[in-house]
Amino acid sequence: MNAKTSATPAPGWLLRWFDNHADDAVAESGDLDRIDWARCIPFIALHVACLGVLWTGWSWTALSVAAGLYALRMFAITGFYHRYFSHRSFKTSRWLQALMALIGCTSVQRDPIWWASHHAHHHANSDDPADPHSPSQKGFWKSHVGWFLTVEGFQTRWRYVAKWRRFPELRFLNRFDVVPPIILALLLFALGAVLEGFPQANTDRWQMLFWGFFVSTIALYHGTFTVNSMAHGFGSRRYATKDDSRNNFWIALITLGEGWHNNHHHYPGSIRQGFYWWEVDFTYYGLLTFEKLGLIWDLRSVPREIRERNLVGAQS
Repeated sequence: MNAKTSATPAPGWLLRWFDNHADDAVAESGDLDRIDWARCIPFIALHVACLGVLWTGWSWTALSVAAGLYALRMFAITGFYHRYFSHRSFKTSRWLQALMALIGCTSVQRDPIWWASHHAHHHANSDDPADPHSPSQKGFWKSHVGWFLTVEGFQTRWRYVAKWRRFPELRFLNRFDVVPPIILALLLFALGAVLEGFPQANTDRWQMLFWGFFVSTIALYHGTFTVNSMAHGFGSRRYATKDDSRNNFWIALITLGEGWHNNHHHYPGSIRQGFYWWEVDFTYYGLLTFEKLGLIWDLRSVPREIRERNLVGAQS
């Protein structure tokens, strides 16, 4: 067995949890589609850590913080990782770009460059054999979680995101995306310690850590992942796209608007994924608020003629 295919020594795989550039050598090992189990340990540990709530109990304070962090981080993922970094559906300042990238990183779904690179690859190959998270090609579990746990899944597809290289703050997050989640966990622990001095809060440091970070993050994980695993198989089709994308009201609710997935694949550049007023899109409402505050501008909407084109069942 040569050096490239031998097991990575313990200091090496431990370093890879913190420095994504340490993954580069592993990507040369040959089988890019295999699950990288050493790299997956933190992901598995986050799930196991949720069992800590059996020890900490719960409080309305802890649940409220968990729900608030779910909504905030989901907005960072859907509004900025997806609609901004992946599709450039609007413009913003460099400071807000960096801030939302930082908040997005606390979701433990990697950095915006990595996220956008894989999303671009998905659109280029949607539901084709090269699509890494197509349920029709890979099955439910591979599309839900397995695809990003592979050797290739941990890599950034740089050819799709070269434009973001010029920002050193984004390159830093691409390499050390683990830093923001660790900071968030420490801040929640500290907040819980402070709230112990206020009996009416009925919480403590451990409860805030386990509910505010671990439970909220895992709920955020699987809420986001439903777009890959379920929105390409469950729901209705308004547009005759080349893939299996569907519109799904329930997925739209838990993802703040991402469930209008057939709409999105019909016209990916739109800032609004719920094309009609009855299609609830909380991310869009939030971005409209940002526009009114002068934080973002040049919002791209779907033109009416495109919105009414290529309808399922329409005559050619």
